[in-house]
Amino acid sequence: MFQSFTAHASPDQGPPRLAALREALAREGYAGFIVPRADAHQGEYVAPADERLPWLTGFTGSAGFCIVLPEVAGVFVDGRYRSQVKDQVDTAAFTPIDWPAAKPGPWIAQNLAEGRIAFDPWLHTTAEIEALRAALEVHPITLCPTDNFLDSVWHDRPPPPDGVAFIQPDALTGRPAAGKREAVAATLRAEGQRSVVLTLPDSICWLLNIRGSDIARNPVVLAFAILHDDARVTLFADPAKFDPVVRNHLGPSVTIRPPEAFAPALAALEGTIRVDRATAPFAVGVAVEADGRTRMWGDDPCRRPKARKTQAELDGARAAHLRDGAAMVECLAWFDREAQHGHLTEIGVATALEGFRCATGQLRDISFDTISGAGAHGAIIHYRVTDATDAAIGPGTVLLLDSGGQYVDGTTDITRTMVVGDPPDGVAACYTRVLQGLIAISRTRFPKGLAGRDLDPLARAPLWMAGQDYDHGTGHGVGAFLSVHEGPQRLSRLSEVPLEPGMILSNEPGYYREGAFGIRLENLIVVIPAPALEGADDRVQLAFETLTWVPFERRLILAASLSPGERQWLDAYHAEVRARIGPRLSVGANDWLTRATEPLVT
Repeated sequence: MFQSFTAHASPDQGPPRLAALREALAREGYAGFIVPRADAHQGEYVAPADERLPWLTGFTGSAGFCIVLPEVAGVFVDGRYRSQVKDQVDTAAFTPIDWPAAKPGPWIAQNLAEGRIAFDPWLHTTAEIEALRAALEVHPITLCPTDNFLDSVWHDRPPPPDGVAFIQPDALTGRPAAGKREAVAATLRAEGQRSVVLTLPDSICWLLNIRGSDIARNPVVLAFAILHDDARVTLFADPAKFDPVVRNHLGPSVTIRPPEAFAPALAALEGTIRVDRATAPFAVGVAVEADGRTRMWGDDPCRRPKARKTQAELDGARAAHLRDGAAMVECLAWFDREAQHGHLTEIGVATALEGFRCATGQLRDISFDTISGAGAHGAIIHYRVTDATDAAIGPGTVLLLDSGGQYVDGTTDITRTMVVGDPPDGVAACYTRVLQGLIAISRTRFPKGLAGRDLDPLARAPLWMAGQDYDHGTGHGVGAFLSVHEGPQRLSRLSEVPLEPGMILSNEPGYYREGAFGIRLENLIVVIPAPALEGADDRVQLAFETLTWVPFERRLILAASLSPGERQWLDAYHAEVRARIGPRLSVGANDWLTRATEPLVT
């Protein structure tokens, strides 16, 4: 099993750890400390050595932070985690804060009259710190970069990861690493920059056509890098991670140096140096602008080309989704057969699904811990089942199953919501609205230049008309055997990045009723040029190609509520699932799929 079901933290551990941290701060004359979720690479998923937020608070969500002050410790979480945080932290010691509705600057000013607040400059971006300082500039409160106070009281902190690097072949990437380095270097030369500092591991792995095993579920090497305008790269990572085969692949233009050499190398750079304000640690920006060097803020130049998948990467994604879709259908057929006996649990379903993926013989890892949420657990948007929370799945239970796989040719992410027997009152109506939102995104055409924020309302409109909504984005970017959550593209009201052909995104509207049930439906899609239309204006339009081929839960679809166009799309989708996935299945699963993909009857 890739997935473990043990609890990583518990609420009772938080208060004594919080007390020890406050004592350490007080000894040095500090009034507070900021504890982020991220590591020095701003990763959503971090190594055990960097799990500072869950170690202190017990909260294990993938986004959030804690601000520790003398009298209050606020745990800031967004709408995905408002239910989860209440279950995971001791609310007598930690106060959940609804973020971003509540901003950290005003919250600090309300809870601290004056004093110094420490922060680790390697764990926050320049953009974060500048925004917080601007909010506090009229108050007698100072933000101070320091050594990490939490690390000083974390006495059993795990060692840093030491996973090995390996090659991602050119046949799967579609572009040799040397060509990528030269293309990005040309961008630097065109903008008068001598070098760029790269701090995102997925950018570095994409650039060098390597993958790693430092972070569970994400095949990346934890590293920093400096790319020079002549296409040379200095890579800062443990040299032991790179065997002779990988070193030969990297070639003489890539120099490997240990992590501790990174800060001195920044100080030795000359000329104009590009740094991404939104992703690079605050410490990098400070080091680069010291001693009169010229720092230029600019986006990480690898992120956009990484997001625009090559033909080879898209072909790989299509193959991975067919393989993964067959595993998922085998699981759904198994679930439909076994659930009626009343012996299934959340862990049992997650374990079975991983087994079906492993049976493909090509699974490298799951792409995140499977979310298997029954009943009220489904309303916890990023629920993680443990041995202590494992719930039974009985008649009338609604199960939200969000999962994915890491294959060498692609990364998958799919959510389906199922029901055992007859659904509870009102669930089918909500499910149908969520399905209508997914169909709306799948069917849309849109002018070139639009961003995720422009399309996000299409998925929400059916829910809005019923006075409902969901507190997460409609979709995130997805990597090519890289991070399952990849920027900069998103389907979100916050995203201003124009969508471009080759970008892979999730399409995952949902609806959650706290204490009762959760619904989410998710396919992966890729941006493509829109097919030509007779009589259309001479305008460039884009559309989406669906990558995921798995049927939806017929018992939860109110066919009469769908428009003719929606029914037509769904019937065509199900026919395509049957044609693409059926030949890959066992006899029993294929029989189940035939029934599950019959045309809707109104």
